[in-house]
Amino acid sequence: MNWITELCDLYDKNAARVGKVEYMTRKSKKGDEHIPLVLLPVFHTTVASQITVDIDEKGNFLGAEKVSNEDKLTIIPVTETSGSRTAGIEAHPLCDNLKYLAGDYMEYSNSDKKDFSKNHQLYMEGLKAWHLSEYTHKKVNAIYLYLSKGCLIADLVQHGILILGQDNKLAEKEKIQGVNQADAFVRFGVIGEINVNQDNLNDASGSSWSECWLDRTLQESYIQYCRSVLIEVDICYLTGDKVPVSYLQPKKIRNEGDGAKLISSNDESNFTFRGRFADKTEAFAIGYETSQKAHNALKWIIRRQGYNWDGLCIVIWESDMNKIPEWSADTDTVCDKYEKEFVEANIIEETGHSDNSDEGWGDEEVIEEVSKYRGTGEGVASRFRAAMQGYGKNLSSDSEVQLLSFDAATTGRLAMTEYKKFASNRYIGNIQYWHDSCEWLQSKYKEGHHYTYIGMAGIKDIAEALYGTEQGGILTLSGRSRMYAEVCKRLLPCISERAKIPGDMVNQAVRRASSPVSFENRYNWERVLSIACSFVKKQKQENEREVWKLENDELSGNRDYLYGMLLAVADRIEYRTFDRDEDGKRVTNARRCMNAFSQHPYQTWKVLEEKIQPYLQKLELPERNAYNKILDEIYNQFDVKDFADNDRLEGLYLLGYHSQSYKFRYKKENEEGVKVND
Repeated sequence: MNWITELCDLYDKNAARVGKVEYMTRKSKKGDEHIPLVLLPVFHTTVASQITVDIDEKGNFLGAEKVSNEDKLTIIPVTETSGSRTAGIEAHPLCDNLKYLAGDYMEYSNSDKKDFSKNHQLYMEGLKAWHLSEYTHKKVNAIYLYLSKGCLIADLVQHGILILGQDNKLAEKEKIQGVNQADAFVRFGVIGEINVNQDNLNDASGSSWSECWLDRTLQESYIQYCRSVLIEVDICYLTGDKVPVSYLQPKKIRNEGDGAKLISSNDESNFTFRGRFADKTEAFAIGYETSQKAHNALKWIIRRQGYNWDGLCIVIWESDMNKIPEWSADTDTVCDKYEKEFVEANIIEETGHSDNSDEGWGDEEVIEEVSKYRGTGEGVASRFRAAMQGYGKNLSSDSEVQLLSFDAATTGRLAMTEYKKFASNRYIGNIQYWHDSCEWLQSKYKEGHHYTYIGMAGIKDIAEALYGTEQGGILTLSGRSRMYAEVCKRLLPCISERAKIPGDMVNQAVRRASSPVSFENRYNWERVLSIACSFVKKQKQENEREVWKLENDELSGNRDYLYGMLLAVADRIEYRTFDRDEDGKRVTNARRCMNAFSQHPYQTWKVLEEKIQPYLQKLELPERNAYNKILDEIYNQFDVKDFADNDRLEGLYLLGYHSQSYKFRYKKENEEGVKVND
């Protein structure tokens, strides 16, 4: 159970953050979102509150307000049973739902068949025990005094927070933050001074208002109280110490609505123990505080830097919380984040296409004129290596990286599907190997612009390229979001451990890239083509120790690669004759026949060679001669038998096609000085 030890160590190293709500800014389609993060104290959890009630130290009601959606996260103390409650009656010690807090709940409840008076009774008994203990707190005393009056609902109705129907019962259709008002969760704020101007709390001279959910002294008071009442002592299987143990473990691990538990022993039907043990106490026991620390650290680190895709959760962190490169990001994003976080330099100036309005196949050269390629391949590679070295320099020699992966087959059980520990430098080296071995020309939209870079695409882009469909001009997995998780699970070992890339994913990428006519938007096909080239390149390097580069290898002699080059030349010749206004969205014969070409190259090339002759005649003589020379050079590299071989091409032909296309689109002049791409 080393992962439990690592999580406890993570908790202890970040003890200064315990109980403090921090906010992380995350960009979304709606703009910047401020995500609350909290490393919970032991014996505490978080809930979403709908109402804040203000009282003074003598338990007098001062006012109330509805909680805004941005401020609803609330830290509350819990008992061992209330922290795991589902449908049963288990009261939280301090803040809870109205049915637990309000002594007058039944007077206003619409439920005639169910009696909620037991909920309030159980709550008051628990609060009274804390109130009378030596570990009580002035806020606990104030809340106990107020709730003992049994008038919470009446006060909230009078203050306009709760709405009554015509029968003087709580209106069933009224909601607060989407929650039925009868089920609202209430938290408390306590005014420090007694002589407060209740008409205007802001005018209370010398008064101090304190949120109970953020009061560290109150949290520590409850922790001490819990330690004093926990009496069930047993051997903790994790530490070997004889300490108070728990058989009820926390939930809300992946998110606030997550009901799945990572450790559970509540199965009494012999399914869990299979006859090996008489009961759960013989099977396994975890120290209560050990479990709380591990689970709270896990919740915090997942919300801080975890990745969630349709139930799958992956979290990676460095032992001292130093920054490390994101495993799922594309090469350009990794470089940008490093420069922003460490170098604090201005990002290199970029220009690009305005947005995704390039519907259809569009005009390549217009797009290329506004798409800024960032320097040479060596320049981009140097930028990426500098980022990797920069991350490494900030790590100590004994630094380690922890990797945890979780998934759930049901709503109640969470499985740990992966646990790995790496030396940090090795982990960064593996990330660098992934990007280097997959290095190719990639495309993406960046800040609303069409942008190209040398490197590898991110996991999200790969999933969409392999399995996405075009909707509204973009590739998406809408309705099949689980595919993101499946791609992540399969590629994670390739990225973090240098495992071989799955062959079926390579074949899927090649098949999709070989069918450009199935895409409405040329840009989407080019994304798929680039990722397919990266996959084929990596597979060739891993299986056959062949290293292929973006700059086309004119002396390769490989049949598949050379046929790909021929296809690129045919594609370019026809494209050069297009009228930008009339033919901008046309698809060339080469791309139209690409799938057939990949299956029967010799047979299909004879057809394409005939089709390009009229287009060659339309070109100016110098340009026509230049293309004929290129074709002759490619023909000369073929072995005669290989050229006449009509068997299916391997994915390597895509590298030949893309490399030759890249040369046409980015190299300004050929060897004779004749422009071939304007």
